[in-house]
Amino acid sequence: MIRPDADEVHVSCTFTWDKPKAEHLRDAWAQYYPVVKLGGPAYDDPGNGFVPGRYIKLGVTTTSRGCNNNCPWCLVPLREGKIRELPIQPGNIIQDNNLLQCSSQHIDNVMDMLRSQHTIRFTGGLEAARVTEQFADRLRGLRVKEVFLACDTDGAIKPLRRALKLLQLPRDKARCYVLLKYDQEETMLHALIRLLQVWEAGAKPFAQLYQPTDRTIVYPVEWQRFVRTWQRPAGTAAFIKEILNSNADGKK
Repeated sequence: MIRPDADEVHVSCTFTWDKPKAEHLRDAWAQYYPVVKLGGPAYDDPGNGFVPGRYIKLGVTTTSRGCNNNCPWCLVPLREGKIRELPIQPGNIIQDNNLLQCSSQHIDNVMDMLRSQHTIRFTGGLEAARVTEQFADRLRGLRVKEVFLACDTDGAIKPLRRALKLLQLPRDKARCYVLLKYDQEETMLHALIRLLQVWEAGAKPFAQLYQPTDRTIVYPVEWQRFVRTWQRPAGTAAFIKEILNSNADGKK
């Protein structure tokens, strides 16, 4: 919708494979506005600040940028640099890349802000190895709807189990990002074992197929179907139920 009171248009692009669409939007808006800015994570924007409601819906808030880890599949350290804390803006959806790397004072301030929020979601993903008893205690005092962790390698299973034990969340509130096929030799059986381990630990897996930045991998249909099963809670529950029923039948 054309707004005569607007001075400029911003187009923010998150994923590199959407850059052609973003550039098309930039060119289209340039017909109506003299200033059209194109940026976002796909263009290596370091995210120097955060304005509530800009580029994302109201309620989502980012209280820090960057990450001190150097996971080979993750672009956050390259794009945003080391962890840095931002002024805390109210919101019920925490989108930080690695909140638990922030100072204890910053984390306390975030938790204090969340005390007045409802249906709280930690969607950026909490680093399982950094979950402490103190953080888990504070989390239990909030109205939490959903917490995401991550399990991108076999080595991440152990800290995930420990974190979930500390958090004591029911499975419908504990979610876990699971990166698949970063190693292109990974088989579907190996991926399935890791997904089942995440489920067994007490979290609902959310599978994601690896995509590099310089090209798009078109995965076989069977992999796409496999991942969809582990992205939809209903599909995952049906799959688990089928496994349990098969085991029960085998014991009869």
